[in-house]
Amino acid sequence: MFAFGDISNQVYLLRAERRWTQTDLANELGVTRQTIAAIENNKFVPSLELAFAIAYVFKKEITEVFHFAAYEENEEE
Repeated sequence: MFAFGDISNQVYLLRAERRWTQTDLANELGVTRQTIAAIENNKFVPSLELAFAIAYVFKKEITEVFHFAAYEENEEE
């Protein structure tokens, strides 16, 4: 499988700033608390639709919530 890079996020920090629980955010988005936990721990990358919904809930641009770091290509291959 070809890997493009890593995606990280600021969901935990944004949620904590608002003093929301994972359940509070999950209810806002219509997902489970486990989904929020997995996103926060970078164990699950949300769909594009869910990523935009998360950004919308926090009134942020998607790039303020999610960050992509591309892997550098190995030119010897």
